[in-house]
Amino acid sequence: MNVTDFIQLVQAESDESSQRWQERANCLGVDPDLFFPERGASTREAKAVCRGCEVRVECLEYALAHSEKFGIWGGLSERERRRVRRQRALERRRLASA
Repeated sequence: MNVTDFIQLVQAESDESSQRWQERANCLGVDPDLFFPERGASTREAKAVCRGCEVRVECLEYALAHSEKFGIWGGLSERERRRVRRQRALERRRLASA
């Protein structure tokens, strides 16, 4: 996903019946480049925006469900999301074999 796609996602129109999680995100209106830092650059500022966000869980679940490989989503980096996916896969295997 590139910066333009990210902006479109965050600024997506609301459903007729309820407000979408993207419209309640702390990152709405924040420079999207902050969430897609160059390799090796700090993610501290982006994670600070996410820290108090009321839709952090929804954002993270979206990124996990859509296999987002780049950027900060739900307060986690690509590496951190890979770790979550691995942990969930291990848990599913454990439960399936129980």
